Amino acid sequence: MKIWTVMAQKGGVGKTTTVVNLAGALARHGKRVLMIDLDPHGSCSSYFGFDPDAAGTSVHDLFDAAAEQRRCDVASLVRSTTTPRISMLPAATALVSLERRCGGIKGMGRVLARQLPALAEDYDYCLIDCPPTLGMLVINALAAAELLIVPMQTEELALRSLDRLMRTLELYTNSTGRVLPHIVVPTMFDRRTRASRDTLLSLRCREDITLWPDYIPVDTQLREAARIGVPLTSWQPDARGSLAYARLLDALVRERTTRLRIAG
Repeated sequence: MKIWTVMAQKGGVGKTTTVVNLAGALARHGKRVLMIDLDPHGSCSSYFGFDPDAAGTSVHDLFDAAAEQRRCDVASLVRSTTTPRISMLPAATALVSLERRCGGIKGMGRVLARQLPALAEDYDYCLIDCPPTLGMLVINALAAAELLIVPMQTEELALRSLDRLMRTLELYTNSTGRVLPHIVVPTMFDRRTRASRDTLLSLRCREDITLWPDYIPVDTQLREAARIGVPLTSWQPDARGSLAYARLLDALVRERTTRLRIAG
């Protein structure tokens, strides 16, 4: 099972949209996909109709069991979605207090890394959606991943958040001794606006990041797909946004076979 973490240190940049539509594109290729929602706001969970405020199994149960040193069958927490071949380990609002309650407990930064191998035969890909703030949940997502995908909205404020994320990645490397390959994905690109064009140019001029040379365009159908709770890549595979995510997936799979260049 290949594990990809999708992370950005700013909200509203297309993080959940990227998780959902990469999952849909993978499922269209016959791959079995597990999505894990680590964001207490539960946007990815809500997309597929799971209420993070409601009772039911969630990723919080996994961390709760680890904190209390109880055994937990991670497979029993996974829930099916209405999209074939896509399953989910949904978020719970209770994740917001996890850091305060469990942050000092030894080993809590590697809960996912320890548990996910139990699902390796059940899924081909695991996509992890992160909260925008650095903490124990993000550390778990980084420790479990083999690739970090960084959606970056093509606007000036997002560029500043990219600087913060690159510092976070550097701190993670220094503290663990592990270099995690990353790829920055320009999102919400609108060629009609100077802000989008200038931001994309700035990204392409940077030498400290690994950048996907293409971009995800603004597409109103992405919002419509979210409204009805299906990945656009499954619902309308020929839509502009779907075709862009298909190109991204092709690049990720292709680059993985030749090894992603590690920047820095």
